[in-house]
Amino acid sequence: MKIVPITGAKRWTALEFFAGIGLARAGLDSAGIQTIWSNDYDAQKKAMYEGQWGPGELLMADIHSLSGKDIPTADIAWSSSPCTDLSLAGKRAGLRGGRESSAFFGFTRIIKEMGARSPNVLVLENVTGLATSHNREDLRAAAKEFNELGYAVDAITLDARRFIPQSRPRLFLVGAKKPVKGGGQDSCLRPDWLAWLYEDPEIETFITPLPTAPDLVQGGLTGLIENVPSKDTRWWDAERVDRFVESMAPVQRDRLNRFVKARNTTARTAYRRTRNGVPVWEMRAEDISGCLRTARGGSSKQAVAVMGRGKLKIRWMTGLEYARLMGAGWYSLENMRDSQVHYGFGDAVAVPVVEWVAENMIVPHLLNAKKSNRKIGNG
Repeated sequence: MKIVPITGAKRWTALEFFAGIGLARAGLDSAGIQTIWSNDYDAQKKAMYEGQWGPGELLMADIHSLSGKDIPTADIAWSSSPCTDLSLAGKRAGLRGGRESSAFFGFTRIIKEMGARSPNVLVLENVTGLATSHNREDLRAAAKEFNELGYAVDAITLDARRFIPQSRPRLFLVGAKKPVKGGGQDSCLRPDWLAWLYEDPEIETFITPLPTAPDLVQGGLTGLIENVPSKDTRWWDAERVDRFVESMAPVQRDRLNRFVKARNTTARTAYRRTRNGVPVWEMRAEDISGCLRTARGGSSKQAVAVMGRGKLKIRWMTGLEYARLMGAGWYSLENMRDSQVHYGFGDAVAVPVVEWVAENMIVPHLLNAKKSNRKIGNG
């Protein structure tokens, strides 16, 4: 059954490139922006996308096979281009590191081919590693590419933890034909490792006036944990739990023991790491999830330890928990294996983050463009 997070009239339209399972669409929808066309090249993600949103908008095709003349006219083009080579967990080969990461240039080629029909606002969403990859040259190249298409640029980093109990920082490069300027530097949104962009004389930039970013969420993971029955086979057996505990460093084991002895039941996520060539388990101290990832992202998936009142239970994180930790607990997961859900959500963008970016960094520029066009029309 198709589930839409927020209904109502949509004032603006969007193109969703590298759509994945459609979480950018959900966030744009919440900000009053209707996705009228989307694209991805992954059959598994296409199945999830259409299971949620229905068939019609998503075209499954390699970005390099598309032509701008075939893309509908819209106000916004959102691109969550592949980040495998750019992430800190990947090879960091850069924007031109292979067919996946170079897909960004397939996106900008299409925008160029749209000519006068090109959107008023472009958005590139990626991992924060883009800002430093190849000694900053990758972000610089992306910004100059937007400039050559007629868009001045602004950039921020925003962590999903400002909205939901998951640490998930992302970088947003926003290009606007008619930008709203006059904002001030915010070290929270534009830290030193990103502020250099505005000092580069070869890049046309602007600073969007923004509200103060929400404070980091301090907890909430335990409240999102799925109620899995004690007899469910997904819970690890005693032997596996013992191996988990035995692998932990003393400081980690002490932390776990304190949670086990506590009067209240709490949950924490844990990662399997390799330290000095030895696999160990490490558990977060906060009631916050680590960054959700796919298996191909270079990191192991997260386990969930549920502790308290002298008991300890451990299992892998479920698909529903993945969805909830991306701000999409409403997403339709019917007849899907947890591994499918992990894959679809693991490299997506969190819904409330997109909504915040849309409301504060997209819509103001669209309104300004509309105002400017009205003045020209009356001129």
